[in-house]
Amino acid sequence: MEKLVISKKPLKGEDGYKVFSIRIKDETVEELEKIVADSNRSRNEIINILLDFAIKHAEIK
Repeated sequence: MEKLVISKKPLKGEDGYKVFSIRIKDETVEELEKIVADSNRSRNEIINILLDFAIKHAEIK
């Protein structure tokens, strides 16, 4: 499977996106936090990057 490469970047402030809440498994949060720590990006940025990638590569059958 193709890998998503996320480059490191300094943290930014708020970006004005729509805010909503979701439920996430503890294991998923742990993996997410590892990516956040390794990339120096905010949790919000990483979630948006991962969602954009997933949406572009999703196939409904």
